[in-house]
Amino acid sequence: MSLVKDAILEQKTPFACIVIGIVALAASFLAEWAWPAVFIPILICGSPIVWGAIVGVVKEHDITADVLVSVAIVASVIIGEYDAAAEIAIIMQIGGFLEEATVNHANASIMRLVSMRPATARVVTADGETTVPIEEVRLGDTVRVVPGEIVPVDGTVSVGHTSVNNSILTGESVPIDVGPGDRVSSGTVNMYGSVDIEVDRIGEDSTIARMTRIIENADAGKSKVVRTADRWAVYIVVIAFAVSILAYLAFQDIYRSVTVLVVFCPCALILATPTAIMAAAGNMSKRGILVKDGGAVERMASVDTLLMDKTGTVTTGNVVCHGFTSTCGDVDADELSRMVSAVESRSEHPLGRAISSSNSGHPADVSDFEYIPGRGVSGTVDGHRIVAGNEALMSEVCPENLGQTLEDCEAVRENGLTVVLCGIDGRTVGYARLSDTLKEESVETMAELKTMGVRTIMLTGDNHRVARRMADELGMDDVVWECLPEDKLRTVTLIEEEGSTCMVGDGINDAPALKRADVGIAMGGVGNEMATESADIVFVDDDISKLGGVVRLSRRTLLTIKAGITFSIVLNSVAMVMAVFGLMGPIAGALVHNIGSVIVIIMAALLLRYDCWGADRDTVSEVAAASPA
Repeated sequence: MSLVKDAILEQKTPFACIVIGIVALAASFLAEWAWPAVFIPILICGSPIVWGAIVGVVKEHDITADVLVSVAIVASVIIGEYDAAAEIAIIMQIGGFLEEATVNHANASIMRLVSMRPATARVVTADGETTVPIEEVRLGDTVRVVPGEIVPVDGTVSVGHTSVNNSILTGESVPIDVGPGDRVSSGTVNMYGSVDIEVDRIGEDSTIARMTRIIENADAGKSKVVRTADRWAVYIVVIAFAVSILAYLAFQDIYRSVTVLVVFCPCALILATPTAIMAAAGNMSKRGILVKDGGAVERMASVDTLLMDKTGTVTTGNVVCHGFTSTCGDVDADELSRMVSAVESRSEHPLGRAISSSNSGHPADVSDFEYIPGRGVSGTVDGHRIVAGNEALMSEVCPENLGQTLEDCEAVRENGLTVVLCGIDGRTVGYARLSDTLKEESVETMAELKTMGVRTIMLTGDNHRVARRMADELGMDDVVWECLPEDKLRTVTLIEEEGSTCMVGDGINDAPALKRADVGIAMGGVGNEMATESADIVFVDDDISKLGGVVRLSRRTLLTIKAGITFSIVLNSVAMVMAVFGLMGPIAGALVHNIGSVIVIIMAALLLRYDCWGADRDTVSEVAAASPA
């Protein structure tokens, strides 16, 4: 019922025309003196159809289903079957009303983002708080957002603490706590506290503007199946006219000819694909997945090889320190961790930040800190000169015990971990073990894809040891290491010779491969415009666990499309035969035709509620538990 309710609210005029037409037709039946009322539905319901057909043929040279319907209505009027003409017009308008109601409902969850662009913002200045149009906000401005408001800009919280609801972007219903230093995105909702935000993205660069741009560019018309259906529709129009003429020549019965035109309209055939794709896109959007190219849903159903970037896609992209190893008996690993972490706390390098954050104890005092670009850091802690860095640095400042330490950490490197050598007072005494970390859901997702018969290949710029370790932990079928952007593109091109491909990535270096693959999926779409623009499908967040659901929903969508097309062809063919032999009149023909259209869109509407993310999760979890990870 929500479909009809939404359509009534959004399309008051067409619905009113249908109601008036039904009332007028009923009056013409009930009272003999009111028979002229039959022309009311013909005019208000039939005229738009006839006019649309004329415009389509004359201006756009496009033969559509309305051509057949228009001829049927006009022919019914000419032969004096006014009731039939009125009923055909009303039934066709009801069918169109239900069709658009389904599409509107499927598209509503996507188009919500368009309305999430606030018109104004509170800008905080030295003189106080001023409300200005959103177009006047500048980079570096401080914007205040009070509880219950939509965040109008992208930026970093400078003052205050609150929780924001990211569901409009990610589908995640649990609010996220934020405070000074945390980033927030436009389009999210401030739940509780008042916060000040330092603006770092405005206008078309803002998150909500980018998402809106993606939505406005979405197009179901690129689907291969849509083009096939359109081509069939033209043939069907020609066949319908030919059969109608032959029926008249054979039986000299204009009623049969008119009925053939009515029942053989290819509405259901044409509707099968766009309604299914829009419903699938609506389902995905509720989970933070935006479909830029409707045809990608169809192509995704036939994907047999999925290629994935490593960093930021299957891994968090955040380096984590797994601890320290001492290679000297007189140095305790915990003490080594405390002193090296203290020195690294002064560093801005990602490895340094990972090491410093691994020490939960009280930080030691550091003096004489020095950052050596491309090599490491050094500083004085508790009177000892502490050095952390690569082999080149250690060979100069801490050569003692370096060879033994390198031998000791070789096995760690073979396992794909990164090593930072540590030295004290000119002697190499141990090392820190670091690595990128897998996303919690990555192993289960790879297992899920494997159960669906999808081959998975990792593409990464890392060396062979790191790449192989990650691929083995994930249970992926293959891995290509030390990839430059052109290598990823070349790999996708080669794999395409074997079958359909999907590329998943999140960075600029993934953009060429995303564009080349049959389907490109960008992770964390707000973070990289190049990847987003190159992809067909965008995951607003970085939740890779949604991949299996996308494959499953795409396959169900293609199955629904094929079922709808098959059903429409069979129904039209049977109804045509009945019309030729006089077993069905114009009114019954219009009813059967529209019942077919309604059944097709109901099949598509079921995709809106299809839980492709909850299906088969228990089986997948069991497979993941048995994986190498």
